[in-house]
Amino acid sequence: MNLTQYVDQLRQELAVAAEAGGQEARALAERLTAPLESAARLTLLNALSAAAEEITSDLAPGSVDVRLRGLDPEFVVTPPPSAEPFDAEAEYAALMAVKPPAPPASEVPDEGGTARINLRLPAHVKARVEEAASRDGLSVNAWLVRAVSAALDQPGSGPGATGGRREARGFGGGFTGWVR
Repeated sequence: MNLTQYVDQLRQELAVAAEAGGQEARALAERLTAPLESAARLTLLNALSAAAEEITSDLAPGSVDVRLRGLDPEFVVTPPPSAEPFDAEAEYAALMAVKPPAPPASEVPDEGGTARINLRLPAHVKARVEEAASRDGLSVNAWLVRAVSAALDQPGSGPGATGGRREARGFGGGFTGWVR
């Protein structure tokens, strides 16, 4: 969205108002328009952000964000998830070429306490996880619990399995990892 036309319109309105005050007022208005341009842009951005916030509250769980690119804002609209049913089992199986995932975390029996871990993901993987969780109507945490549970329930997975494990010994030590 180009704010220049609105700032120029404000400048023109200030000049028209200054005409009524005579030559001194006109000169003062001309000197004030340059410093007021950034203040006018900031005020317009604040108004646009407030409008986007109001729209987001009506659109929830979708959202509208205002992002600044250079001097001009742009709107980013994230629509609410589609109302059509999503076959998570088929999608997961197609993407991962493995057995369907374990039932959602809400259906997994609670075995007592929970533990907290920090998980660092590459940005592109995090975006895919968030997208998949959103499609399934789950929080990222619930989706990750379900995915880990599904991976652990697969035969031949986990630390005690040797099916996919490869070890390499070389100069200065060894390397251990999992290969698909």
